[in-house]
Amino acid sequence: MPGLQARIVLRWQVPKRGYDVASGEVTGEEYEGFRAFLAESCGIVLGENKQYLLTTRLRPVLEEFGFASLHDLLEHLRHGVGLGLRERVVDAMTTNETYWFRDGHPFDILATTLLPELQQRRCTMPRIWSAACSSGQETYSISIVVQDYLRARPHAFPGDVQVVGTDISPTMLEKARAGVYYKSELLRGLPAELRERHFRRHSGGWEVAPRVRARVRFLDFNLLKPYTLLGRFDVIFCRNVLIYFSSESRRDILDRMAKVLVPGGYLILGASESLSGHSSKFQMARVGGGILYRLRESPHPRG
Repeated sequence: MPGLQARIVLRWQVPKRGYDVASGEVTGEEYEGFRAFLAESCGIVLGENKQYLLTTRLRPVLEEFGFASLHDLLEHLRHGVGLGLRERVVDAMTTNETYWFRDGHPFDILATTLLPELQQRRCTMPRIWSAACSSGQETYSISIVVQDYLRARPHAFPGDVQVVGTDISPTMLEKARAGVYYKSELLRGLPAELRERHFRRHSGGWEVAPRVRARVRFLDFNLLKPYTLLGRFDVIFCRNVLIYFSSESRRDILDRMAKVLVPGGYLILGASESLSGHSSKFQMARVGGGILYRLRESPHPRG
């Protein structure tokens, strides 16, 4: 986001003393230092009393780079020392929980309302964006819905449907691109019927079937960076993501998403998220027990 660093009031200054890695204790100065670092690096707002996230998520980073304390890690981050260190810290702190067909309603709406509407509009190749896709479960869930829809309507979209998954974490994107999951991961939300239909056994795990993977591509992407190269989308899934950003960053992200949605396109948020007070460019609609937001019918230039 242009000018983000200039607007950060809290600078991530390094405290004088660190903590013993084994103790798990985080000083107030260290915590504030990492909060400021994340705000500057990727716009993520680390809430109050989340010290446990630092101890659990950064412990592997400390061991990997040979740091004895958070103090040492902050000092290296501040001075830009350590190849790939900033990216590794952001990676560790932005990896979020995900599972298949999370919350249910959005995927029902996609199958029963959005895809039929896109077919009625005679869209040749609709595009769907799965923002902050983590290890790919949401993105592949979308593609599975599309696959089942096309199985009954093979000529609905002559150019198929393109599903784009983006995330800021290289580690999660690597796993998503591999498309291989352990059975324990598949048990989190994936019905056995869909597993048998859309996956195949693969060396101790299950691999997403080629026909489901073929329409999916994954990109390394920061939601606060320019969206121009992403192209336009008919539907955007941005679920359980905005809650990690400041109000200012939320408005910025929503404005950018409005610009890459086609007129009348849809935005789907998490079950506990709302656009109230953040954007007037969308109109809320209740569909089949779920809520989605439709871009008001006024075209916006790309951005």
